[in-house]
Amino acid sequence: MQITQQRYYTPEEYLELEETAENKSEYVDGEIIPMAGASTNHNRIAGNLYSAANVAFKRENYEAFISDVRLWIPKQRIYTYPDVMIVAGEPKYYNNRTDTILNPQVIIEILSKSTRGYDKEGKFETYRKIESFQEYLLIDQTKIRVEQYSKTGKKRWVMREYDQEDENITFNSVPFEISLEDLYNKVKFEAIDLKNDDDAV
Repeated sequence: MQITQQRYYTPEEYLELEETAENKSEYVDGEIIPMAGASTNHNRIAGNLYSAANVAFKRENYEAFISDVRLWIPKQRIYTYPDVMIVAGEPKYYNNRTDTILNPQVIIEILSKSTRGYDKEGKFETYRKIESFQEYLLIDQTKIRVEQYSKTGKKRWVMREYDQEDENITFNSVPFEISLEDLYNKVKFEAIDLKNDDDAV
């Protein structure tokens, strides 16, 4: 039986490939993992949150970035593209690359069927290695449901759930609040085919 040898890449090789790639990929300790395309609902939710955050931070020392900005986690040797990140103060860039930051305070991921488990467990564990990381939001795109994880101390996190349209999500680490009604604006739950839901992280 023929054994296919796994090709491993250096971070520099990954970045060079990513600059000319038609589709984005993640980098996990030598492996390049292609990312699937996002659904329209995924895009609506990310856009709603990003737009609201930009308005809220207009005169505040915080800034939101959407999924085209990459995150480098040196302790885990991972490059990834969170759906939305919020940075306090100035972003810290990796090797002066303005497409790659190191210091998110808040990370938001929109769940899909294929990435739900990884986002809730594997990614959350990885993100907790980031010193600046204080808050994690997981947003369901198949129904109104949000999980909010907030850091309260060393290795201590509390979780709160939201599942009513008239509720407001109040962030604990940044001056920002958004209603679930606004977060899910124009999202069409009936349009989701759960069997084929395989969009990006």
